[in-house]
Amino acid sequence: MQYRHLGNTDIKVSNIALGTMTWGQQNSEAEAHAQLDHAVDFGVNLIDTAEMYPVPPRPETQGRSEQYLGSWLKKSGKRDRVLIATKATGPARMPHNPRHIRGGNNHFDRAGLTTALNESLARLQTDYIDLYQLHWPDRSLNIFGKLNYTHTAQEESISIEETLDVLASFVKSGKVRYIGVSNESPWGVAQFLRAAEKLNLPRIVSIQNPYNLLNRTFEIGLAEFAFREQVGLLAYSPLAFGVLSGKYLHGVRPEGARLTLFERFSRYSNAQAQQAVQQYVGLARRHGLDPTHMALAYVNSRPFLTSNIIGATDLIQLQSNLRSMHLTLNAGILEEIEAIHTQHPNPAP
Repeated sequence: MQYRHLGNTDIKVSNIALGTMTWGQQNSEAEAHAQLDHAVDFGVNLIDTAEMYPVPPRPETQGRSEQYLGSWLKKSGKRDRVLIATKATGPARMPHNPRHIRGGNNHFDRAGLTTALNESLARLQTDYIDLYQLHWPDRSLNIFGKLNYTHTAQEESISIEETLDVLASFVKSGKVRYIGVSNESPWGVAQFLRAAEKLNLPRIVSIQNPYNLLNRTFEIGLAEFAFREQVGLLAYSPLAFGVLSGKYLHGVRPEGARLTLFERFSRYSNAQAQQAVQQYVGLARRHGLDPTHMALAYVNSRPFLTSNIIGATDLIQLQSNLRSMHLTLNAGILEEIEAIHTQHPNPAP
């Protein structure tokens, strides 16, 4: 396993992180524990979860992913071997955003965030969180596949300065070590950094955004922040919900797969994305590579990456994804990937 610094801290996180989005929906507690055992033995030290998980978010399953991680921490006694990252749910501004969490009070004010943090700590059975993230901004934004920014005037939202002040109090109390953002824009990252400098508050150390061969929009405005301000990428959906494995090509819907089970995950299934996937899968196979390994290895190789968050619904899938660490893409393959990207730039942002 390779390790990289988390922002400007002295902490090093594994190049691959274990995501927990399926635990409590597609995975049982025993399966979650088995994944954790295997990943940690492999060298993974960053585990990413959220108060909202599992996904799709439902009132009857909300919090199970954190609960399963918490029960493993208690049973295994390995709290000192892992870094726990979790996320506070933002306000419901889009149709698919959950409205059942914390009674719908999902603003990033002191009351909302304090409740979110304390409930996460209880489910995780720990007294501190290594990386506490805002799941999405407390303002309307073109995220989760929504194209084009549309400004919402006079929108009720909590200022970034106020939110950062609350997060700073969590750090001061010892309940949180570091803070980060997720599904953020270049403007939002800049505002968090400016507020930290202006008010002498903690800096964000990471940004968890989507990044994969079908969605490289992080490179446009955020990669520069990763280098210049040490706000590295925690890449989620590196396989575009499994689409880049090629298993959904030509309309195939494997039994038990996420796109088969849940209609809401159509973000990476448009016609343009399918054309690009065919070319990426063809490229991998021409070179004798597993398309999944090639897609993950590409993300692993990005210099602005802090960690690549993989998810799995069974141990075989997890083992395969972890093996992507052993693959280094040569210059020729990287050039061919860029050629496809030029033909199909970001077909599924």
